[in-house]
Amino acid sequence: MRLTLLTVIVKVSHMLSSPPPKFGIGAPVRRREDPAFITGTGRYTDDIAPEGAFHAVVLRSQMAHAKFTIEGLDDARALPGVKLILTHADIAHLGGLPCHAAMKQSDGTRIKVPPHPVLADGVVRHVGDPIAFVVADTAIAARDAAEAIMVDYEGLDVVVDTAAALSPDAPLVWPDKGTNLAFEYHGGDEADADRVFAKADRVVSISIINQRLVSNYMEPRSAIGQYDPETTRYTLTTGTQGGHEMRHVVAKDIMKIDEKRLRVVTPDVGGGFGTKNFCYSEYPLVLIAAEKLGAPVKWTGERFDHFVIDSHGRDNVTTAEAAIDANGKILALKVDLVAAMGAYLHQFGPYIPQGGILMATGLYDIPSFFVRVRGVYTNTTATDAYRGAGRPEAAYLIERLIDKIGRETGLGQVEVRRRNFIPQEKMPYTTVSGQFYDSGEFEGHLAEALKQSDFEGFAARREAAKAKGLLRGIGLSTYVEICAFPGSEEANITVNDDGSATLFIGTQSNGQGHATAYGQVIAEYLGLDLEKVETVQGDTDRVRTGGGTGGSRSIPLGLASVDIASKVLVKQLKELAADKLESAVEDLELAEGQVRVVGTDRAVSLSELASGTADKDKLKASGKFQQDGATYPNGTHVCEIEIDPDTGVTKIVNYTIVDDFGVTVNPMLLEGQVHGGVAQSIGQALLEGTAYDESGQLLTASFLDYTMPRADDLPSFHFATRNVPSTTNMLGIKGAGEAGTIGATPAVMNAVVDALDAVRGIRHFDMPATPARLWHALNEA
Repeated sequence: MRLTLLTVIVKVSHMLSSPPPKFGIGAPVRRREDPAFITGTGRYTDDIAPEGAFHAVVLRSQMAHAKFTIEGLDDARALPGVKLILTHADIAHLGGLPCHAAMKQSDGTRIKVPPHPVLADGVVRHVGDPIAFVVADTAIAARDAAEAIMVDYEGLDVVVDTAAALSPDAPLVWPDKGTNLAFEYHGGDEADADRVFAKADRVVSISIINQRLVSNYMEPRSAIGQYDPETTRYTLTTGTQGGHEMRHVVAKDIMKIDEKRLRVVTPDVGGGFGTKNFCYSEYPLVLIAAEKLGAPVKWTGERFDHFVIDSHGRDNVTTAEAAIDANGKILALKVDLVAAMGAYLHQFGPYIPQGGILMATGLYDIPSFFVRVRGVYTNTTATDAYRGAGRPEAAYLIERLIDKIGRETGLGQVEVRRRNFIPQEKMPYTTVSGQFYDSGEFEGHLAEALKQSDFEGFAARREAAKAKGLLRGIGLSTYVEICAFPGSEEANITVNDDGSATLFIGTQSNGQGHATAYGQVIAEYLGLDLEKVETVQGDTDRVRTGGGTGGSRSIPLGLASVDIASKVLVKQLKELAADKLESAVEDLELAEGQVRVVGTDRAVSLSELASGTADKDKLKASGKFQQDGATYPNGTHVCEIEIDPDTGVTKIVNYTIVDDFGVTVNPMLLEGQVHGGVAQSIGQALLEGTAYDESGQLLTASFLDYTMPRADDLPSFHFATRNVPSTTNMLGIKGAGEAGTIGATPAVMNAVVDALDAVRGIRHFDMPATPARLWHALNEA
């Protein structure tokens, strides 16, 4: 039976009237991972130092587009400590870095993927393109040798501007293609949309730039390659978002070997955000070098490497038009999106704008829809999934547009949303782009966010700010995203002889707290302390299968499988204990590390049970929840800002979030995920931006030039949930890892525009709203 919001309110009321559970779903358990992280005893790839390891650096292109030849290799190879230098000629037998997103275009043909060599083959196409891989006794010696290699460049014309890439006179990244158009995708019904637009009372349009971002996780990438000549097996140790997918790409796509010959080990990972999902040149190179040298080879990237080679995010130029009736109701939506792919089609790159834009109707009841998505080549680093992966771009577009409609019709930002929300009587609802919203009460979380943010009191606060010479603005975002896509994640639990439990699962924590979330559920079922539950991820030899971490899938899919496996294991343990205790299975319970007869002191410990049974299969259980549809988290963000017109500095003074995540597994973990996502969006809205000059040089290639949000850039958040359980997910969970990033950017920018419009009549502003840009805009107005 479908749960309603009333059911959730009743459950919440019960929780408020009784102590919170120690473990299990809903328990505010502190992260068990944190003591290691905050005391500096985490174990990341660069902390691992295999005995006898050599060290590698990558010689990268200094030019954005050029033919090149290499000279001085013999001299570099003769330098002290140098063990190996690889160029394309040495690894020509390898496959290139793959693109797994060769989808069908609007004309029915599949995208033609250009080659993406592991090391450049005579032509470089962006600054940072790898040319040579140098291995030496030390990283310093390797760097000296790399600097001794002479690269003779013959410069070619460059294009870096996304909007200009399709101009008739634009330089071509791939001249043999005759165009910079990488692909074109259409969605919806163009003829129907045209018909509706022809009859509309009003058309409102907006053109926006979603600027290019660098993910800048805390831990730059590292990789260690090892080779065992006796077994002919390789081991790659590196921070990933899923070792099984990485194994497939490195083994099958690039090295052309059986996957069983490659083990991928992922230790602690200091942030991923989509970017660590993907394979980069260094991963097969450390393996090839280890085999050639008969010793481990380690590469540790610097922050510069991250800026120029790790996939970037966003970089869209988009125009949207809405056909409006006399009452402010949106009748149809048209979108034209140009997305920069960079110089190469990255692993999932083409999927990002194509999949994201299908969410462009947001939470609104829009009956007609047409989108055109064009991917373009530019002489820049390739783009791919970055936290939210297309959905932040879609939410930003529709939420900026809905605000503009509210402004131009006079309805305002609240009423225009209410008039266009999908009404409750239409739920569940299939959007015109084919997305199935199974649950949600959108008016409800909007009303709650308005109340908690004291939206009605804003006018007085604006006047108070004005008296101090400050410009105050308030912005809304009522967002929806798609995540936890159809699929499964196998969970295997074993009870050990000492009475502890070990979970083997193929998701991969990048700092989210998986061991805590999984462990608290297992601990609740088995009656254990959380410290007695170990979670094993990140080793393709120890974990049989795995879908990794991405798209907010780990908890919705992984925890559901953990729940199934835990129930199976409880039943088996009771069956084992029933014989020992001479009791009926139904009279037993698991608590305090024991199986005991309810209401008595007769019990057997899990350690006694595990070490004393010959039927070891009863100590193991597997669970695999198969989810057939996606989930759709949604919510309202309210952002209130003040701008100092004398400096252009923006301060966020209030930030309210009311989210629908279906079911909350751990409120502390959840709030941390939301805070982190909002922080990244605030960074994009107010601070961050990637800039190339006309020659293709990356001007923002370090933290000297690329601004990241700091603690004093962020507000205190007021966060609450108003959950309606998902009917798609077994546990009602909707996923939360990307939601903060999706809801926040439009809320912040709508607040900025609200402030600018109130005093200067400025009704459009593109990200990032930096102090310098705001100061200039205010003075020009």
